[in-house]
Amino acid sequence: MRFSGKKPVASIRLACQPNDENQIRLMKSRKQKSVEIKAERKHKVAKIQLRNKHQERQLRPVLGPPVNEALLAPNNSYGAPDFVYRGHYVDRPFRCVECGKEEVWTGTQQKWWYEVAKGFVYTTAVRCRLCRRKKRQQSDESRRVHLEGLERKARRAREGSK
Repeated sequence: MRFSGKKPVASIRLACQPNDENQIRLMKSRKQKSVEIKAERKHKVAKIQLRNKHQERQLRPVLGPPVNEALLAPNNSYGAPDFVYRGHYVDRPFRCVECGKEEVWTGTQQKWWYEVAKGFVYTTAVRCRLCRRKKRQQSDESRRVHLEGLERKARRAREGSK
């Protein structure tokens, strides 16, 4: 059988009959189609935003105190510590070098150390609170003994020169 290039009449009728939703949509005007497409897009965007908003509410991390870079002690480093890039302090766990106790250096303690006490920005806590107090008492005691010795020495020098 030879092909004449013409479609059979039955297939033309089937192509023109709107029996599917997509075919009905194809028969709408361009303006109607664009309005429907825009409405679908808005609906999808609203759905995605609602999902993202819900996820943010669930996954939002608890941020520590914010970093005030102007209050940090000056240093001659080429870079900045990680908390400056992050923009907030995070709690850091550490093990005390003296007693071996597990401790947490909180964000508020870090903020005080770096911004109020003007501590060096690359230092971290190494002793727990009790061991820091003991070390401070030991150094205060040794300073007191040293100053008493200097005072005794000065007194002897004054008495010997009379």
